Amino acid sequence: MTSPARITASTLSLTVDDVAASHAFFTTHLGYREVMAADGFASLERDDDALSVVLLRRGSEVLPEGFRDQHAAGLIVALTVDDLASEHDRLRSEGVVVTMPPREEPWGEKLFQVTDPNGVVIQFVEWTTQETA
Repeated sequence: MTSPARITASTLSLTVDDVAASHAFFTTHLGYREVMAADGFASLERDDDALSVVLLRRGSEVLPEGFRDQHAAGLIVALTVDDLASEHDRLRSEGVVVTMPPREEPWGEKLFQVTDPNGVVIQFVEWTTQETA
């Protein structure tokens, strides 16, 4: 059995109704920059280790036929950050609506969520160290 190919990058493709609106949200508030774009398409990256994002307009022929009329739903883009409180404050100061307020889960995950103009949920996460008894 041979080993799987080495993965050199990861990209999430999101199908949205308004590519320009999500493009503006990701570049204005999330630190992404445009790598390439065309009508109904945008490829976005960051300079750190974050997941790359491709935005495709719903109905695009590049999508498999059964997926063309669907849009990003039931999906959470989770981004781990090193200072959750500062990121929360920064986004609020930029006018981004926090759609799930900060909370801490019993397994050591601190998080909050925002939602882009197309309904894409972005969750910011910071992990805490759990002390054992």
